[in-house]
Amino acid sequence: MTVESTAARKTTRRSSGTKRTASASTSTTKKTSTRAEAVATEPELVQLLTPEGERVQHPDYDIELSAEELRGLYRDMVLSRRFDAEATALQRQGELGLWASLLGQEAAQIGSGRALRDDDYVFPTYREHAVAWCRGVDPTNLLGMFRGVNNGGWDPSTNNFHLYTIVLGSQTLHATGYAMGITKDGADSAVIAYFGDGASSQGDVNESFVFSAVYNAPVVFFCQNNQWAISEPIEKQTRVPLYQRAAGFGFPGVRVDGNDVLACLAVTRSALERARRGEGPTLIEAYTYRMAAHTTSDDPTRYRRDAEREEWEAKDPIQRLKTYMENEGHADAAFFEELEAESETLGKHVREVVRAMPVPEHMAIFDNVYADGHALVDEERAQFAAYQASFEGGEAE
Repeated sequence: MTVESTAARKTTRRSSGTKRTASASTSTTKKTSTRAEAVATEPELVQLLTPEGERVQHPDYDIELSAEELRGLYRDMVLSRRFDAEATALQRQGELGLWASLLGQEAAQIGSGRALRDDDYVFPTYREHAVAWCRGVDPTNLLGMFRGVNNGGWDPSTNNFHLYTIVLGSQTLHATGYAMGITKDGADSAVIAYFGDGASSQGDVNESFVFSAVYNAPVVFFCQNNQWAISEPIEKQTRVPLYQRAAGFGFPGVRVDGNDVLACLAVTRSALERARRGEGPTLIEAYTYRMAAHTTSDDPTRYRRDAEREEWEAKDPIQRLKTYMENEGHADAAFFEELEAESETLGKHVREVVRAMPVPEHMAIFDNVYADGHALVDEERAQFAAYQASFEGGEAE
């Protein structure tokens, strides 16, 4: 599916001359043939809910949920999407410096996030807003860093949800080390590390695979393959499906429909239980799509087709669960109306809190760099204070 849907992104360079045209045509034919073969051999993914909202079974992964639990997953996805949309709007209005949208990836994050126990630990990237929601992190705390008023805004130990990591892939090493540590402590909890298809090319990720396999660390590597590493398509990063890389390191990998919240929940729950039993790491490739830009500084119209986005819109994770619940009588009109009202309330709350965030005192940047102070920091603090004092009114605007 990946190769087929992205084949049209590449254009064949044309030049004058019959021979060159024929050569380009032959080359294109060969590439098309190779891509068609790749599509034909593409492995199936774990799916429990089709894009049309039909419930299907899987021999290795299945899950039985009550109507209340289904409504809870739907609520999580709807409110996460509303929060994300509000944050994007706030950035466009100049209230945030940047925002990395999760649009389209709600099922991957909510499904995996709800599979966690309270004592499990999460190492996110900078896009796991819905996972943060599952861990009980106040959504508005996520926005402080993007507004530039704090360095994170929450205590990781309170919710077992680490601070956002901007450096690609480094959190997988942190997760592996943490997992090795809790094993020595005798804990039966597990660790999950989130990263994207782009980060899978990083050395840190591959090094974490080595260490976690050798030390049998209780960690789950959750890769959200949203098809694009900023502007680089997935076929420029790998010749095989990402989940198959795990075999080379000696632990299992599985590809799941990242737009199917039920499948993501079932697969992640199984991997976490495996880790707690002392059976080592698992790589999960959640096959999904980044519906929005990489961040608000990106323009995806410059490198991907509208038709591709439309293709994935038909696989929307929220709509498929809504269709299933409506068809099975698990939710009525009153539920959806109440949720819409709750969504509006959340949006209003986010706007009010962000605009009321206090501007930090400029000199606070030097606080807590060292526990006991440092001569160089003191020197830099004095230089910055002198710089601030050089402006009219004693401080730069």
